[in-house]
Amino acid sequence: MSRSLSKKEERKWARLRLAIPVFIRARDGNGKDSLEFATAINISPGGALVVVRRSLPKSALVSVEIPSAPVGPAKGLKAFSRIMQAKAVWVTHFDDYHLLGLKFARPLSTDTASVSGRHMRKAGSAV
Repeated sequence: MSRSLSKKEERKWARLRLAIPVFIRARDGNGKDSLEFATAINISPGGALVVVRRSLPKSALVSVEIPSAPVGPAKGLKAFSRIMQAKAVWVTHFDDYHLLGLKFARPLSTDTASVSGRHMRKAGSAV
């Protein structure tokens, strides 16, 4: 059995291969805060693979923020999180960028629907 197959079988959640723009906030060993616009290249409820330009150490604590338009309270919409706390569990360094394997402090919600069926029908009938 190949090593990559056994690793894949150990995963708790399937990964979605999507390029999602994110902000990565971290604090270095000297207490200096950093903010970087980066790209998550895959994501699951348990973590993400993120491409960054700034090198971060393994076990770095980071905040991952998905930029989005401000959405106020709306009837039928459940609350959603766009800022997740995470820890780097592995890092791969390349010349111009670094890959961070991040584990979220709390798994993302896996609710099947964030909008009620009644609201979906209303939205669908308007198209």
